[in-house]
Amino acid sequence: QVQLVESGGGLVQAGGSLRLSCAASGIIYSIDYMGWYRQAPGKQRELVASITPLGSTNYADSVKGRFTISIDNAKNTVYLQMNGLKPEDTAVYYCNVRTKYGAAYGNYWGQGTQVTVSS
Repeated sequence: QVQLVESGGGLVQAGGSLRLSCAASGIIYSIDYMGWYRQAPGKQRELVASITPLGSTNYADSVKGRFTISIDNAKNTVYLQMNGLKPEDTAVYYCNVRTKYGAAYGNYWGQGTQVTVSS
C-alpha cells in the first residue's frame, strides 16, 4: 500500500520561504516522476513542479525562479523549496507520485498540506 506523508506547510509572510517534504512508502514499482500540485479555494488543482528520478524538472510559469523541486531517490522523498512566496501562492499543496510497471501506471496523492501567505 503506497502512502505519501507530507510536511512543511504553514503560515508565512509575503517574501518568506517554506520547504515542503513528501516521503513515499510502499512503492514496489519504478517511480516515473514525483511532483507537487496545489489547489486554491474555488480553483482547479494545478501542477506546481515535477521531477523525474534522473532529475529532469518541470515548473509552472508562475513559480519559475522562486520554487525549486528536488528528489532523494534513496528515500523516495521529494522536496519543494519555496522562496519569495506571494499571497497568490496560498493553497493546499498535494504531493503526487506516478509509478510505472511496463505499460501500466499508478497515480498516488498525499493528503495535502496548507500553505498560507499573508500580505
